[in-house]
Amino acid sequence: MKKVFINGYGSIGSRITSFLKDDPEITVIGIGKYSPDEKVNVAISRGLNVYVPEKKVNDFSDYKISGSIESALDKCDLVIDASPGGHGYKNKKILYEPKNIPAIYQGGESTIGSESVSDLLFNSRANYDLASGKKHVMQGSCNVTGMGRILEPLREKFGDELIRFDVTLIRRWADIEQTEKNVIDTIEMSEKPHHGDDVKLYFGKDAPLYVRAIKVPTRQMHLHIMDIRFKRIAPKPSEIHDIFTNEFGVATLWTAKGTQDIRNCAQNMGFSFTDTNMIHIHANMTTSIGDTVQMMYSDDQTGVVIPENHMLMQAMLFDKSYTDAFTHTESIFHMTEKKQILEKYFAKNN
Repeated sequence: MKKVFINGYGSIGSRITSFLKDDPEITVIGIGKYSPDEKVNVAISRGLNVYVPEKKVNDFSDYKISGSIESALDKCDLVIDASPGGHGYKNKKILYEPKNIPAIYQGGESTIGSESVSDLLFNSRANYDLASGKKHVMQGSCNVTGMGRILEPLREKFGDELIRFDVTLIRRWADIEQTEKNVIDTIEMSEKPHHGDDVKLYFGKDAPLYVRAIKVPTRQMHLHIMDIRFKRIAPKPSEIHDIFTNEFGVATLWTAKGTQDIRNCAQNMGFSFTDTNMIHIHANMTTSIGDTVQMMYSDDQTGVVIPENHMLMQAMLFDKSYTDAFTHTESIFHMTEKKQILEKYFAKNN
């Protein structure tokens, strides 16, 4: 049994630990906390050992912590870094590399430039096999992960018939749990968004992919509008939908009026954290005109990267084949069941 340490207990860290407790191949030795707040007791109440930076131990005197992060790392086989963006690189240099510990980083980090955490940006649908044997790997962000779940099946089906992808990312302002973060009443434009360059790290640097991004005042997921151009007459919407019938982590919905409808369904059905962990194609919005298909799909922000982290962990820790990793992840996350529930709930009206 392998021992994993989760360094950070925010939106991603709390979700990962929740699912890993159900994994019989993994022992979570604890989580790292950097601020003495109510989340410390929340983690302890969930049976987790809490570790803090050695230099901050005295700041946590009111809590029953289990020791320092530095000591916890000496016990683990892999660390999943779930710290705020930019801190992962610092942790790599100060903590993980000196202790020779493999690490997974999240989408707030970079694979480019002087503060790169890895030379591989992971997307299980595109480059799973490349993660085996790696010491440091970055998991793509929710938007980057979501695009991979759509783009790779399209490329496999249509290949050279595809000539261009234009994507508009309509991003949520804050996560559900980030109650301290104000949702500002404005539409904010993102100058030179990183998402397109990140996708090209696994999709191909010369891929005809063009991305623009805006941020809108909501906490209810992201929405992507994708225009797909073909060399000849574009396929019918039904042909596009058929590609994703058995696709992992992609649900095709017909009657969801908005992203909150999906979140409410997830909550009513008792999904963990009200997450679906997947992409939702809004099938009623798919159109085919001339050489172009336009489709819209929503992206379950932090939820969509959690099964991806689990897939990546299996490649790095166990050197599993894609099929074996996929089967094990499915046994933990029950993605097929969730997909069936969503597609039935939002089925096409006849």
